Amino acid sequence: MMKMTGKAFGKKLFGVKYERLPRTLLIDIIVFWGLYIAGFQVQVAASVRVLMISAFTTGVMWQALSSGDNAEELKHMLMLPYHSREFVFSYVAALGAYTVLTKTGLLLAVLLAISEWKAIEIIGIIICMFHAVLMAAAVYSLRKYWYAGVLWTAIVVAVILLFGGRSWISLLLLANGLFAVLFLWRADGYAFYQWESKRRYAVRQRKGASLWRYFFRYLTCHRNYLLNTAVMWCVALVMPYFLKEIAGLSVVPIGFAVLSLNTPVCILLSCDRDLEQAVRFLPGQKWRFCIPYCLFIFLCNMMADVIFLISWQVQNGHVTVPLAFGAVFFALQSAVMSVLLEWFYPIRDWKIESDLWHHPRKYIVPAVMLLLAGAVSAWQIFCSIGKCVPWNKSAPRGCARKCRGTCR
Repeated sequence: MMKMTGKAFGKKLFGVKYERLPRTLLIDIIVFWGLYIAGFQVQVAASVRVLMISAFTTGVMWQALSSGDNAEELKHMLMLPYHSREFVFSYVAALGAYTVLTKTGLLLAVLLAISEWKAIEIIGIIICMFHAVLMAAAVYSLRKYWYAGVLWTAIVVAVILLFGGRSWISLLLLANGLFAVLFLWRADGYAFYQWESKRRYAVRQRKGASLWRYFFRYLTCHRNYLLNTAVMWCVALVMPYFLKEIAGLSVVPIGFAVLSLNTPVCILLSCDRDLEQAVRFLPGQKWRFCIPYCLFIFLCNMMADVIFLISWQVQNGHVTVPLAFGAVFFALQSAVMSVLLEWFYPIRDWKIESDLWHHPRKYIVPAVMLLLAGAVSAWQIFCSIGKCVPWNKSAPRGCARKCRGTCR
């Protein structure tokens, strides 16, 4: 029974003939070898490695467990007679293999290529990945007692931050993983099923406000999407502290580009196949849908940019009107590009929603925005250098007229 269940979920996640697995491993090898021969080295502390691998693996595993498409598959499987323990461990094993091999494997390839490792550290990281998978599944099965899961997670994060560099941290994570196995041993298959069905709303074009109702209901029905937006707001709050040390106001456009990386609001058509079919089937939907959708993404981006500018003003000051116009420009451009990608190049070859969140297409718009922000920042630096040259060659070196600390 366990083998059949694992094979059923494995074929869904990796393809009928597991064709996705060798392709993913080949990409990991290419990334590792390309970075390794480049000779690029970075010192990464052991505690940072453990926390990075644990957080990333846990997040992807949680997304896989929360996937609405995966819930439909789980619903049909639960209609068949099954043994609870065999079903639970085969389900967790299939999602864990998907998480480690297709997502964490790429991050591990990058870390292995850019930093020096010892054999014992690699064994510890493998234990760390399996611990993250087991703990994410155990906490997910305890959603009814969410406060216990939050406390458990907080304790583990605190231990990793305090003792992540110690040699015995792997043994502690292994013991905690076995503790998570005890919870999974007592869990039932229905503990992983989402009882709250995600409602789907029809798109009505006769009333202008109906699309906006759909957009906001779309966010409220996907709580993890709201969580991602809240994380972007937190990033907008703390990013001025890190950017002020680089080059002053010239790096503000880079902050706007980074804040455009809000994947959930940019995959509306890709994640809902029924909506895409309805929008493309009805006549005249190109402008009626794309314009409100563009404004919706623009508002989401603009909220993060406003928080970023307010935080910059509080911490560093000197927020001017051109910077406010720059925020509007970057938010609008990223919204337009995101809508164009969704309309002309939607993602269709995904298995579960986690594939959408980590699809390479998500980096296209932020990459273009970063290039544009780099050009704007370089132009600002060039202009500031030009202002430091005295306008009169016969003038003394100590120019009396100063503006923002530079001579004119």
